[in-house]
Amino acid sequence: MTIQGNPSLRALLFDVQGTTVDFHSVVSAQARTIAGNRHPDVDWAGFVDRWRAEYFTVLKAATPQRDAAWVTVHSVYRNALDRLLDEYGITDLTADERDELTLSWRRMVAWPDTVAGLGRLGAHFTLATLSNADVAAVVDISKRAGLLWDAVFTAEMAGAFKPDPAVYAMAARYLGFAPAEIMMVASHKYDIRAAGALGFRTAFVARPLEFGAAGTVDASYEDEFDINARDFLDLAGQLGC
Repeated sequence: MTIQGNPSLRALLFDVQGTTVDFHSVVSAQARTIAGNRHPDVDWAGFVDRWRAEYFTVLKAATPQRDAAWVTVHSVYRNALDRLLDEYGITDLTADERDELTLSWRRMVAWPDTVAGLGRLGAHFTLATLSNADVAAVVDISKRAGLLWDAVFTAEMAGAFKPDPAVYAMAARYLGFAPAEIMMVASHKYDIRAAGALGFRTAFVARPLEFGAAGTVDASYEDEFDINARDFLDLAGQLGC
């Protein structure tokens, strides 16, 4: 398939957390369940927003580690949780409860359009993940959410986090396609901008509910992207699937 005069599109790479699956409602609900009757005044949705922000702060500060020193995203979330609980004055969650809450980042649910959209796209293109989450986490998420991929790629395999160019280059190398034959699909503009700078095609998928109904999300379309879509079904339609 040719897009705007560029070479044929052969593969789509998908961000996972937020783009493909809904993390906010799942993690917020798990936090409320684990807390039970404790801390009734805590805004757990806001707590999850802060938790996610802590994750991004750590990733932005990370340096490439292509050896045994690699820090898993699971550990990033777990350590950030301890810091946040201390900040909120929540000291009565046990270690087991904290571990269980951290695992909720691997138990996300697909957006309503995701499975059907991937089904249509998969009939025409190679589909793969390109996530900052750990390989094990992406496998768990995909199995639970019913997401069928041709391949799973994550930052862990490159020893660097997106938007490091090494992550996108790794996926292209494994796929065996030129960047211009691959489209990066994400609801996060920094991600697709980084891919676009390397010659990948780009698709922005708006996820206005990524941080819940009261959340603030940049869901505006931009002319710089090859495709702007409201969801995966819209993306499939625009790609002729």
